[in-house]
Amino acid sequence: MLRRKSTLIGPCWLEIQQSRYLASPPPPSELSRLHYPAGSWSRRHQAGQEAGQLSVTQTNRTLKANEHSHTLPRGPASHGVLGFHSNTLPSNHPSEDRRSSATCLLGRGGVLFGVFDGHAGPSCAQAISQRLFYYITVAMLPLRMLQELDRAVEEDRALPPLLEWHRHPQDHSCPDGGTISFHSLRNYWQERLDEDEEEDKEQDDGRVTSALMDAFQRLDYDMSVEAQVHLSLSSPRRVSIPGEGLSLSSPLRVALSGSTACVIHISNGVLHVANLGDSRAVLGVQEQDGRWSALNLTNDHNAQNPEELQRILGEHPASERRTVVRHDRLLGLLLPFRAFGDVRFKWSAEMLNRLYDTRPDILSAVSESVRTLPPQYLTPPYLSARPEVTRHLIRPADKFLVLATDGLWELMHRQTVIQMVGEHQAGLLQQRPIIPSADTTLGSLQRLLLERRSRVKAVLEDHNSATHLLRHALGDDGYGSVAPNRLARMLSLPADLVRRYRDDITITVIHLNEL
Repeated sequence: MLRRKSTLIGPCWLEIQQSRYLASPPPPSELSRLHYPAGSWSRRHQAGQEAGQLSVTQTNRTLKANEHSHTLPRGPASHGVLGFHSNTLPSNHPSEDRRSSATCLLGRGGVLFGVFDGHAGPSCAQAISQRLFYYITVAMLPLRMLQELDRAVEEDRALPPLLEWHRHPQDHSCPDGGTISFHSLRNYWQERLDEDEEEDKEQDDGRVTSALMDAFQRLDYDMSVEAQVHLSLSSPRRVSIPGEGLSLSSPLRVALSGSTACVIHISNGVLHVANLGDSRAVLGVQEQDGRWSALNLTNDHNAQNPEELQRILGEHPASERRTVVRHDRLLGLLLPFRAFGDVRFKWSAEMLNRLYDTRPDILSAVSESVRTLPPQYLTPPYLSARPEVTRHLIRPADKFLVLATDGLWELMHRQTVIQMVGEHQAGLLQQRPIIPSADTTLGSLQRLLLERRSRVKAVLEDHNSATHLLRHALGDDGYGSVAPNRLARMLSLPADLVRRYRDDITITVIHLNEL
């Protein structure tokens, strides 16, 4: 079960931790093989994996190691959310994905969910998974509450908690870097205190949209400033000192790596999605005839989105039209066109050259991909942290929301995902005890039991919808069922090979209305 905790604001209020390894290279085209039936799996890999293939028990243990389910209490405090199922499966070691979920305790309240897909290392994804929800909360709080918080800090009084986190016990959590983060957050709310009171009275829906956009961009700005301050205060070195590494929570390491982000805010039956990059939020809608339909609430920010491509090209001179996006990547290097961090696509060339020339000790501690100036780096910034925000009024037909990093969407179509979750939830309902009515006959009861057995057979393995999706994404036999041997092989791949076949996968299924 969930370990609940309320995090207080204070010098170490913000829990930030970084994982201990560097990034893996991007997945090659072999990833597409996962779309084919099990028979298409190469004989070379079949032969190589049989000896070390996982047993059924080991397969389930691996799939369920990071699964997490949480039910919210019924009533106004849940804001229309019944609960959620979540799971994450690493490909990189450790995973560059992160997930967060929390309840906002002050102001208008609400429930927050987020998935964060890191690249060039996990540092940026880890930082924003711990910090972004605080920025969103501060951006939404009325000015009078911010004044109370600031007075409490000045008077060295205990502060009320802003968030109640809903974390899996294995989710990354440590206090490293909290002091710097707190000072940046306090500067942010102090600047908000200078706002005009009329601006503070903005309509609720408009306030949420503007708060999400402002919080994303301000956190990215603060991480950049923290890195610049760290660079200016640290001593230039030509070589690294043996045994002295750059902390994974170092502001420079956070800023040099990057992460996409997709965040859901739900309050009083209104859902807002703030998206940056290529993770997705898809709504599961049950039509009147019982069929399932998938409603996209996000757009990918990459070269496959024509509007996003035109936005990027329009922000730079016509002379750069052939170099801004090459091979469907920003400057030929980065797939997402919007992300946190990645200052090598945002800082001036002069600042980056200063970093590269004076701090080889820093560069030796980060991913090789960030150690040189990008080609044709003429008119930065090229990368944006401005999210695209979507508002949706939750309807009775909206049953659940699937929030996931691109590792899932590379393997499964959104309609398949929604159909699978819908049928899984229906199957779980069928497992509830049967209470016969007074006119129930033995014959009708037998038919009911046989029908129920056929419906639940496919969902008995998993009570967690996110785990159910992982099982089918990796073990799909091409016909809608799971091939146990294929699933076991996929989970048995060695660390130096697994990244060729799939990315890190993080999924949160948010339940909104009863089926």
